Amino acid sequence: MWVKQKKSEEEILQEGCVFWFDYQYPEYRKLLHHSPNGGYRIAKEAEKFKRMGVRAGFPDLILLVPRGECPFLAIELKSEKGEWRKNQKEYMQSVLSVGGRYEVVRSFDGFKELVEGYLGKRK
Repeated sequence: MWVKQKKSEEEILQEGCVFWFDYQYPEYRKLLHHSPNGGYRIAKEAEKFKRMGVRAGFPDLILLVPRGECPFLAIELKSEKGEWRKNQKEYMQSVLSVGGRYEVVRSFDGFKELVEGYLGKRK
């Protein structure tokens, strides 16, 4: 039997951010990506994904648009009370070490401000 699970605050936040982004920046729509790292999987499927390159702590969104010396923007979305895990902090260090930008965002307004600052505001 399939049981529908309640959406988390972070999932609701991410869906809203991606919806807004796709509407505001359609030319970059295919350059904003989410790697489905989270969720529950059976052991066999989890092992397969691990072999295929899924890494714990990978940011929620990657925007593959360079700006100046910055090759890309990595975004970790967290609810107001969401905890930032050790493997996510390690990913931040890896992103920064190659010149990427890494930001933790805790609200839709924070996401909008970050993206508009990175890509430029729309009129």
